[in-house]
Amino acid sequence: MGYVSKEQIERAKRLDLLTYLQMYEPAELVRCSRNVYSTRSHDSLKISNGKWYWWSRGIGGRSALDYLIKVRGLSFPDAVLLIEDVHPNSVPTFPQLSQNRLTRFELPKPNCTSHRVMAYLRKRGIHRKLIEFCLETGRLYESRRYHNAVFVGFDQEGNPRYAAIRGTTSTRYMGEAAGSDKRYSFSIPASESSTELHLFESAIDLLSYCTLEHLTGRDWRHAHKLSLAGIYRPKTNGVDAIPPIALTHYLQCFPQVSRLVLHLDNDEPGRLAAATIQRLLSPALLISDEPPKVSKDVNNELMEFRRRREAPSR
Repeated sequence: MGYVSKEQIERAKRLDLLTYLQMYEPAELVRCSRNVYSTRSHDSLKISNGKWYWWSRGIGGRSALDYLIKVRGLSFPDAVLLIEDVHPNSVPTFPQLSQNRLTRFELPKPNCTSHRVMAYLRKRGIHRKLIEFCLETGRLYESRRYHNAVFVGFDQEGNPRYAAIRGTTSTRYMGEAAGSDKRYSFSIPASESSTELHLFESAIDLLSYCTLEHLTGRDWRHAHKLSLAGIYRPKTNGVDAIPPIALTHYLQCFPQVSRLVLHLDNDEPGRLAAATIQRLLSPALLISDEPPKVSKDVNNELMEFRRRREAPSR
């Protein structure tokens, strides 16, 4: 358990959830009305008037500290240190930020090695070749603090513009680097010109699919691969629905893409997202919906494939 001082605790308690999300995880915020927000991960969690309440679970609080402990599952010291880490020079008050205010993109400082991230992804079934490719191309590294896995997205000039952060411990922390531009979500372009794009909810699902291709003798670089860094949640009534910004931007960068293959989760949000994307883009693209056949997501499908393949024959 990490040590936290009384001063650190007091500073952490002053940071409200809305400001925390606006500053460090803007993609997680969904505006419901003028003064009410929800989160993309939990649409029944509402934020209003300096408080938040997760209606489906019957829990709530005021601060970002409460949220990190009760919703994200972090320990009290880890939650305090996380707030200190993302805002190390905290001042006694945290000003409310406009939703339109831009935050400077800043990658977490890298660790000297990526041993923990390598072990974590290997445990998730990802092939070493895929991990090494991502490490060598700068798409993946291990953060110095907390040893999180950092999945980096680049613009057309090769500049880092986005980073998804995933915990490698039992806390299963998920977030984004401050100032991340969701248009440049984690991706692996095809090694040669390709007209096919495969879409995933997360970087780990993307790497899981590439691993499945590698294990079955296929070329895992034959087509473009793009993750959405989380589930795309369109409005359920379809009004004002727009495709995910990462997807539309990728299609603009690679206009030769004519076929889209969806590998979104085999659950209600994933099926809704897949149906909405098909409805919005099917006039322009040939779209195939290929959810996992035997499990909820692509990583689970990979783990099941490995389990069957490695089981001793009778």
